[in-house]
Amino acid sequence: MALIVQKYGGTSVGDTDRIRNVALRVKSHVAQGHKVVVVVSARSGVTNELIGRAQALNPHPDEREMDALMAIGEQETIALTAIALHAQGVPAVSRTGPQAGIITDTAHTRARILDVTGGDLKKQLDEGKVVIVAGFQGLSKDGQITTLGRGGSDLSAIALAWALKADVCQIYTDVTGVYTADPRLVPTARKIDVISYDEMLELASSGSKVMQARSVEFAQKYNVIFEVRSSFTDEPGTIVKTEAPNMEQILVRGIAVDKNQAKITLHELPDRPGVAAQLFQSLGEHGVVVDMIIQNIGRAGLANLSFTVAKEDVHRSEQVAKDVLSKLGGGKLMLSGDIAKVSAVGVGMRTHAGVAATFFGALAKANVNILMITTSEIKISVAIEPAQAEAAARAVHAAFNLG
Repeated sequence: MALIVQKYGGTSVGDTDRIRNVALRVKSHVAQGHKVVVVVSARSGVTNELIGRAQALNPHPDEREMDALMAIGEQETIALTAIALHAQGVPAVSRTGPQAGIITDTAHTRARILDVTGGDLKKQLDEGKVVIVAGFQGLSKDGQITTLGRGGSDLSAIALAWALKADVCQIYTDVTGVYTADPRLVPTARKIDVISYDEMLELASSGSKVMQARSVEFAQKYNVIFEVRSSFTDEPGTIVKTEAPNMEQILVRGIAVDKNQAKITLHELPDRPGVAAQLFQSLGEHGVVVDMIIQNIGRAGLANLSFTVAKEDVHRSEQVAKDVLSKLGGGKLMLSGDIAKVSAVGVGMRTHAGVAATFFGALAKANVNILMITTSEIKISVAIEPAQAEAAARAVHAAFNLG
């Protein structure tokens, strides 16, 4: 008998038929004598619909109220899933994120987990019930409903797997695992059987939609091994775990594309120590995650600086930048518009030469113009025009023979 934590994403619980299929899958595990905790997302499209309604009333709604609104989606799903299990003769009970003891900081719409107490989940499991938990949501230390950001149900599941000392953590989604690239963009992409935390984290932070980056970060910190697999088949998925020595034999593990990026440029900044520190410190204090940064010298005594952020952080970033420019007494803000980011990721980069040459050579042959570049020990990323993203991904994927 094992304690299993399973997470089902929005497409897996998209309608009553799919919720019934989830219930049948869970029932099969219960029939084998396992204890099961199910973490669910809102039904596909529900969160976007709620956001759309809010923005129709106010383009920049209050974040505390947005959390109160967006938490509704998961609460619908936990109740429907419990009802579906009852119909199958399986004892089940639903719990919200706060009831499951997911305690967060006070950063609304992007809260970070501080503690996971588990609430009464162990008691309910010992009584023979399946517990269905609302993903994506928690309770702040000052008693307010919070949400964990896009893809936050992944984080809820992995955090609960850690807190409950689960034997198995399974992330069910609409794909059969982690692929070398998005199959919708690169038809030759293939499934990866095993991937390291580092590689999964870089792919997730580079735009791969399979997992939320923070959930992988949490899993790595607490060594929670998990499997990404499909809720529509019984095919084995992709295991995400600590890096093994033989993983370095593979030069590049995968290619990620992120079209949810925007570039912001500041012109004619004072060229003196501390200016960049002041800007990025302020952005960090306002919860903005900056990705790529490039600075160059303009005319005498002045500098130009560009950086990229997620599209949803553009408004917040502009307000912060305007405030910093006002304090500096100079500089001009320009929103340069949307960009796409294409990344190659692999732990084999640490020990193999020539990766950059292959990467940039492939882009050159595809006639892709590079706007910005950033690298890490196991990743190369470039910012390019969104219209060239798919061609770039296919070219780099082919150059590293990932198909």
